[in-house]
Amino acid sequence: MENQELIKQVTEKAEKWLTPAYDAETQAEVKRMLENPDKTELIDSFYKDLEFGTGGLRGIMGAGTNRMNIYTVGAATQGLSNYLNKCFAGKKDISVVVGHDCRNNSDKFAKISADIFSANGIKVYLFDDLRPTPEVSFAIRHFGCQSGINITASHNPREYNGYKAYWDDGAQVLAPHDTAIIDEVNKVTVADIKFNGNKDLIQIIGKEVDKVYLDMVHSISIDPEVIRRQKDLSIVYTPLHGAGRVLIPDSLKEWGFENINCVPEQMVKDGNFPTVVSPNPENAEALSMAIALAKKIDADIVMASDPDADRVGMACKDDKGEWVLINGNQTCLIFLYYIIKNRIAMGKMQPNDFIVKTIVTTELIKAVADKNKIEMRDCYTGFKWIAREIRLSEGKQQYIGGGEESYGFLAEDFVRDKDAVSACSLLAEICAWAKDQGKTLYDVLMEIYVEYGFSKETTVNVVKPGKSGAEEIKAMMDNFRANPPKEIGGSAVSLIKDYKTLELTDVQGNVSKLDMPETSNVLQYFTVDGTKISVRPSGTEPKIKFYIEVKGEMGCPKCYAGADAEAEKKVEAVRKSLGI
Repeated sequence: MENQELIKQVTEKAEKWLTPAYDAETQAEVKRMLENPDKTELIDSFYKDLEFGTGGLRGIMGAGTNRMNIYTVGAATQGLSNYLNKCFAGKKDISVVVGHDCRNNSDKFAKISADIFSANGIKVYLFDDLRPTPEVSFAIRHFGCQSGINITASHNPREYNGYKAYWDDGAQVLAPHDTAIIDEVNKVTVADIKFNGNKDLIQIIGKEVDKVYLDMVHSISIDPEVIRRQKDLSIVYTPLHGAGRVLIPDSLKEWGFENINCVPEQMVKDGNFPTVVSPNPENAEALSMAIALAKKIDADIVMASDPDADRVGMACKDDKGEWVLINGNQTCLIFLYYIIKNRIAMGKMQPNDFIVKTIVTTELIKAVADKNKIEMRDCYTGFKWIAREIRLSEGKQQYIGGGEESYGFLAEDFVRDKDAVSACSLLAEICAWAKDQGKTLYDVLMEIYVEYGFSKETTVNVVKPGKSGAEEIKAMMDNFRANPPKEIGGSAVSLIKDYKTLELTDVQGNVSKLDMPETSNVLQYFTVDGTKISVRPSGTEPKIKFYIEVKGEMGCPKCYAGADAEAEKKVEAVRKSLGI
């Protein structure tokens, strides 16, 4: 009965899309779904409206309220325009930046959004072609805009697109603006969307902004001398068909690197991502062509950026000369280790400097910060929370770096989102610094493990698509809260953090409050042997994520294989305990 009621609801919702307010192509697509005896696609397309998650608006492209199309993008832009005109009612010139990546329809959605903003009296700085997400964040601050958007679905599969909304500090929208914008968007009907733009209010921007941004990125180099000595460092880079192709090779050149080898087939802008299964630098398969080129030319490092060039993945040679992938936790650890150690060595470190990591990122970063007496802050998943920490301390303390396990890093404060342009450049500098000492990045990682302790991090994604999947994920979280585990992987649970209730419960059952800016549907378990498990539903994809971190001992740089094998046994025991 419940299913029949749902079909009735989505049918009524879909039938509204058969009116002349929607174009013929959209109407034909909706009609096809309505006439299909299998109602799964109809339900998934209309059972809800797309909502802002940790990454903004994101969904599969197609017709429907739960899909990315000119009407959902149009409603989002109209709602944001209405909110901006309310928020800055007394301001003469409200302005926004509009950018986009390489995905199918990204350019189209960006131009439609620019038209809608301008039709609402808002000045638009529209990038002339695809650009990295961090440059959009930079441009908002550079032009003194009140907001901005980027049309991208980051590293999602090819059928997705998305809409990232930014505020005047160049960071993704946070409370109270996020929910207030959603309220405005929810009020918008298709008749309210002003599709006819005012060309006088749209200014095309491009290379002139690139230059200012790249010069700023270059300013964060810590040791230019080591680059001069190692300017021939052999770098292999791939943008995976995305926006990194526009700026990352140029940034590496500006830093002084002269031996940059791009994967030619993947330097082609293509939203179908023909050379990869998924354009995600977290996946080994996405780096296979780059590693093949690296083997051919005996390169020193491989780096890849995702389609909107905010994430970086990398590979380097191990102690046997074999190419190995360095995961997001390890990459973040190497970045912060280098920044801290070299700022101290060069006398650049200040007493009020601080770093930030997300709560699901490796605790080894805290060990590095503590030993070097640097303040480290934990925040929620999503770079808007790292940006919030920068904003809160602006003018009082200096942010020197921050990152997350999902391959995002930000080394500067003039951008307020993760930045693969600066990250790739800094990564090349770290590699040059290592080579200058006769080492590889792998050697540096081994030294960190010996000095600060060994840990192994594994992320398990349990995918549950559609409405039924969302219900399963909710039931899983409810069950964890109703029946918290007493033991995980053979070790007793000593601490539970529930960010939904903002409660910390210790082994004696004592409850205290967690100091966080708002609630979030995340659970964390800490065990006696140092294991940390974080559980959270994804804000942008139909899955529940389990982040597992186990501790181990590593007595020497050559002891990695044994430490890793022991840690893997612990990981398997944890997975068995959790039924994943």
